[in-house]
Amino acid sequence: MNNPGISLYLIPTILADGTQNEVLSPQIRAVVQDLDVFFVENVRTARRFISSLKLGKVIDELTFIELNKDTPEADTAASLRKLSKNAGIISEAGCPGVADPGAVAVRMAHELGIKVVPLVGPSSILLALMASGMSGQSFAFHGYLPIDKAQRRKALQALERNARQNQQTQIFMETPFRNNQLLEAVIEACAPDLPLCIAANVTGPDEFIRTMPLKNWKAQKPDLHKIPAIFLIG
Repeated sequence: MNNPGISLYLIPTILADGTQNEVLSPQIRAVVQDLDVFFVENVRTARRFISSLKLGKVIDELTFIELNKDTPEADTAASLRKLSKNAGIISEAGCPGVADPGAVAVRMAHELGIKVVPLVGPSSILLALMASGMSGQSFAFHGYLPIDKAQRRKALQALERNARQNQQTQIFMETPFRNNQLLEAVIEACAPDLPLCIAANVTGPDEFIRTMPLKNWKAQKPDLHKIPAIFLIG
């Protein structure tokens, strides 16, 4: 083991602004209180998140190591090797390592003998699945679908086949400013009777989660522009 006695904590963050007191456990606050080194997807967001916990920590005395999709793996590995004390990973939103570049650091931590400690917190993917009414026994998360219209249509039709043939819930997402286009694509590509769940701004005061056939969504499409959302078909 290269880093005996060192732990890397996976620290969930909020999904909706101002929900710290409602969705974060005392354990998360206690762990953040004890750490001074953080691997973060976005430094500004992470600083703001830690400040919002009101732990009395001096933010400028903390060490933030950027870890996003463009960070060279060699840089992340070097930072992990240099650790002399416990550190944390903070995602942009939700749980580190799930649809998140933090997974790279977690993989390397295992290779280096660093103990990985996941903390309980909000995951939009899991919360959407729980509330969808669709199968939680068999499901698959596909992340972002192709942007190209023809490729996206083929991908959606393949997801529908999986949902029907395997009784498996298919979960996917889009960047918030393209949500409305994705909803249109699902309606156009898939059968009218296919159940679709849309879970938008999960845990927020204006949370919206609803499941109904595509033909119903076609008649009453919500405006999802710039709203974080998860889509599920089953």
